[in-house]
Amino acid sequence: MMKKQTPEALAEFAKSARAAEPGKEEKSLSATAKTKPKPRDIQADQKAATKVLQEGATGKKKGALAAVKKLPDRVVESR
Repeated sequence: MMKKQTPEALAEFAKSARAAEPGKEEKSLSATAKTKPKPRDIQADQKAATKVLQEGATGKKKGALAAVKKLPDRVVESR
């Protein structure tokens, strides 16, 4: 793991949501093995985001739902 990595936000959120008393556990300012940033395909994220924005702007189907479904579910991965 690289030095000074911050925790994956969704992993921290999921950890907090599963805690008996959310907000009571100590927050970590550095990433652990479970909360380290996950590798991702930025180009796939950008293509999906572009399709979502195009559909919103034009009202025409551009395949946004299919593109988003191809992306990994980062919340499920954090469990």
